[in-house]
Amino acid sequence: MRSVIVTEFVSLDGVMEAPGGDESFRHAGWTFDIETDDTMYAYKFDEANEAGALLLGRRTYDGFAASWPDRDGAFADRFNGMPKYVVSGTLSDPEWNNTTVLPDVDAVATLREGDGGPLVVQGSAQLVHELHRRGLVDEWRLMVWPVILGSGKRIFPDDGALRPLRLVDHEVSAGSIIATYAPA
Repeated sequence: MRSVIVTEFVSLDGVMEAPGGDESFRHAGWTFDIETDDTMYAYKFDEANEAGALLLGRRTYDGFAASWPDRDGAFADRFNGMPKYVVSGTLSDPEWNNTTVLPDVDAVATLREGDGGPLVVQGSAQLVHELHRRGLVDEWRLMVWPVILGSGKRIFPDDGALRPLRLVDHEVSAGSIIATYAPA
């Protein structure tokens, strides 16, 4: 069985929306104003190398597909070369190489039951919420940034459900705390 790992940049108040930019969000690119260090970049590179595939929602897929193919370097090479799965009921002919369209979260559950490396989810708020509701997330990797945004899409759905987690690992960098959790 493959594991589903949700990895997100998140503010102290749980906002995951547009850390790298999106013109429609008033705090777009909020990570750019915070000090970073090599620990953060090394962590994300190791994570990309560990991944068996990216698992993305349609909106995040569209943003990634518009920007990553034009980038250079080892991280971009890894992202562009790895298998990608996009959950979409409307996308039929994806342009980003190595992309497979999954029609719904039921297809993700089936894919998770198969063999292969971890399915790593980035961004994709709507998909993350549905995976969480269905108990399909095996690990949460949260890079918590020292900022309160006060609005935006939050990492966890506001559904009133209690879902205990346990801390598996953590790292501290100049710009964030990286915490890994698993279902308790």
